[in-house]
Amino acid sequence: MSTISKTLFTRLGGVSTLEKVHKTFYDKAYAHPWLSLYFTDNPQKNLEQQQTDFMTRLFGGPTVYCGRTPKLAHQHMLITDELFDLRQKLLSESIQEHGLSDMLREEWLAADDSLRQAIVKRSLSECKKAYNNQEILDFKKQG
Repeated sequence: MSTISKTLFTRLGGVSTLEKVHKTFYDKAYAHPWLSLYFTDNPQKNLEQQQTDFMTRLFGGPTVYCGRTPKLAHQHMLITDELFDLRQKLLSESIQEHGLSDMLREEWLAADDSLRQAIVKRSLSECKKAYNNQEILDFKKQG
């Protein structure tokens, strides 16, 4: 089978690669003074697994993710382009740390960036609560 016909999921090395990269990424995200504020109510292991399941499907692997769409999952968070860019920087570092080629890293980041429009908001007025007592998350840059 040629490289061109293989899915990104296969070329990345499957679930095991995604799990390793997401573990490294979330270690960085949970340690970051600004990004970590968005994760206070979510156990890291749960987010690692959800992200792996979601990206498995996005990269052409088996469909195992059955959660909310990125837009619905992040509707209550004011995530700016600046915050999204920071997240992508940490993700890029995490991918590199696991020895993936620049080409695969760029493909992964492009797929990830395709979600930007569904997640990023220009103002607090674009945020919506999924339920009445849900908090709108709006954290100013922390560093």
